[in-house]
Amino acid sequence: MIVWLLSYTARGRALAARAADILTAEGHACQTFALPKFAKAGDEPLTLSATDWAGRGFAQADALLFCCASGIAVRAIAPHVRDKRRDPAVLVLDEGGAFVIPLLSGHLGGANALAVDLGNKLPATPVLTTATDVNHLFAVDVFAKNNKLFIEDMALCKAVSAALLAGEPVGFRSDLPVEGPLPQGLTTGDAALGVYVTTGRGSPFPRTLRLVPRRCAVGLGCRRDKSAEEIEGFLLENLQTCGIGLPELTALASIDLKKDEPGLVALSEKLDLPFRTYSAEELKAAPGDFTPSAFVQAVTGVDSVCERAAVLASGGTLAVRKAAKNGMTFALAKKEEAIRFE
Repeated sequence: MIVWLLSYTARGRALAARAADILTAEGHACQTFALPKFAKAGDEPLTLSATDWAGRGFAQADALLFCCASGIAVRAIAPHVRDKRRDPAVLVLDEGGAFVIPLLSGHLGGANALAVDLGNKLPATPVLTTATDVNHLFAVDVFAKNNKLFIEDMALCKAVSAALLAGEPVGFRSDLPVEGPLPQGLTTGDAALGVYVTTGRGSPFPRTLRLVPRRCAVGLGCRRDKSAEEIEGFLLENLQTCGIGLPELTALASIDLKKDEPGLVALSEKLDLPFRTYSAEELKAAPGDFTPSAFVQAVTGVDSVCERAAVLASGGTLAVRKAAKNGMTFALAKKEEAIRFE
């Protein structure tokens, strides 16, 4: 995760640096921001208002950690809050280091997990207020996040949590193998409301929350200056042929020569999918049997781009071989894995 940390005092700045070291050791990419008079090596001097800083952070970071009073954080983020699918994690850490409080996107954004992690290592007391956590119940949005499942209907997601909190049974079905026992409150029997892990359109319950497995990655190639609209049309055409829906995709991928290709970058932003690129050497190391091209080899230094990139981005195996049209190429790879209750 990309984590931005903000402080306003010398003590807050020292705590932010400590928190950044902890999160960096966990694999997160951290940037600390401090008032110019308190900033030290590695900090970015804060020249924006808290609200403007938060606006930038909502667009560029996965998590914002305010090392200051919670009121500052609440006022700063208020104009930028949209919905739980898109909002970054937002947390407050008091400058005494006593409490770490998730304010926004506790589940899908990962704020609760960050709070617990920081709480264990600072140490500080994580203050979790999400009802399912307080009551130690199954949280369907956390389950979806951990298993890379797309939530089709956020209203039904809330309804599942409400039913569990009310002590009502919630049904569960899955087209994928399941590891681990069903959590308390879920049942494989009949129920008025249930969760269904599927890529289909069935509804085994009167009210069914479908969770779509995101197991596929698409490898793309294109001639220079292809528009995002043309590439999108080509992508959708091939997905329809494959019987794959957009919610099943986890990433778009290509060679690093294309990392700044405007059409590909714009399409990844429009679809809210990461655009992952790999060097020729990384692509050569992809496991599998691929469709070679002497032309692609001469231009890029590797015999196949879209197929190899799809495999690397998915972590799985090639499912659909290269298709080409009007200077664009497409391939799809898929990772077959069970879902887990942890």
